[in-house]
Amino acid sequence: MDSKKASKKQFSREKSFRFNGDHDLKIKKIPTYATDENLTKTDIKARIETNITTLQDLQGKLYAQNRFGLLVIFQGMDGSGKDSMIRHILSGVNPQGCEVTSFKQPTSIELNHDYMWRIHRHVPSRGIIGIYNRSYYEDVLVSRVHPQLIVDAHIGGIKDLDQVDDGFFDDRFKDINFFEDYMTRNGFMVLKFFLHMSKDEQKDRFKRRIEMPDHNWKFSAADIRERRYWDDYQTAYEKAITHTATKQNPWYIIPSDDKWYSRLCVSDIIDRRMKELPLRYPDLDAANKAQLENALDELENN
Repeated sequence: MDSKKASKKQFSREKSFRFNGDHDLKIKKIPTYATDENLTKTDIKARIETNITTLQDLQGKLYAQNRFGLLVIFQGMDGSGKDSMIRHILSGVNPQGCEVTSFKQPTSIELNHDYMWRIHRHVPSRGIIGIYNRSYYEDVLVSRVHPQLIVDAHIGGIKDLDQVDDGFFDDRFKDINFFEDYMTRNGFMVLKFFLHMSKDEQKDRFKRRIEMPDHNWKFSAADIRERRYWDDYQTAYEKAITHTATKQNPWYIIPSDDKWYSRLCVSDIIDRRMKELPLRYPDLDAANKAQLENALDELENN
C-alpha cells in the first residue's frame, strides 16, 4: 500500500477500543486518554454533531421498521461521565424512540426477586434505543467489592462470605452471557461501554463538584467513600469485562479523561454498529400505495 494512502487511512475507534475477550486484559495498562488522535475540541464537537445527525436518521429507520432494537450499556466509576454522555449523544434522537433507565441501589422489592428481574422490566421493545445508565453489571462489580451485599440478600443457600467466591461470580458471568446472546437472537444489538477514567481525573471531578456551586448537587459522600476501593473496583471491572466480552457482544473500553473525546468515540461506535443492521423505512405494498393515492386525491378535491 502506498505510504501516503496508508497515512491517510481513517482511524477506526470501533476497532481500536473494542475488546472481544480474545486476549488477557490489563485495565491498568489501557490509556484513559487519547493516544492515537490529536483533535481540537472544536473538531471533536463538529464530528459529534455529525454523528448525532446520523444517529437521528438511523433511529428513525429503527423505529419505523420495528424489527430490531438497540440496548446501550454504560458502566464506569463514579464521575466518569455517564450522565453527560447520555445527554449529549442522544440530544437529536426522537424521545418517542428512546428509553433511559438508571439502575441505582436495589429496592427491597427488587431484592426479593432474582437479580435480573429489574433488568427484564426495562428491556426496550423493538424499534427502540434503550440506554442503561449502570446495569446488571453492578451485580458483579459492587457486590464483588462488597460481598456482604450478597449475604444480606438471602439468596438461596448463601449464608456466609466464603460462599461469595470466584465460582459464584463465574455463574453470574454465565447468566449475563446467556442473557446478551438471548437478546441478540431476538433482534437486539447490545453495545457495552466502559468509560475508563484515571483516579487523578476522578479526584479533579469530585473537587469541582465540591468547589463549584452549580455542581454541588452532584456531590455524594458515598462516592468519596467508594473511592477508597478504587483498586478493588479496577480488578472487578477487569474480571467482569474479561468474562463477558465476546466477538458477538464485545466491550468498548473508552478513554474518558477527556469527556468530549469519549463522547466522540461512543457516538461514532454506536453509528458504525447500527449501520450493520439492515435498517430501512418499510416499503408499502400495492394496496397500501393505492390507498395513499386515493387519500391524496381526496385531499386535492376537498
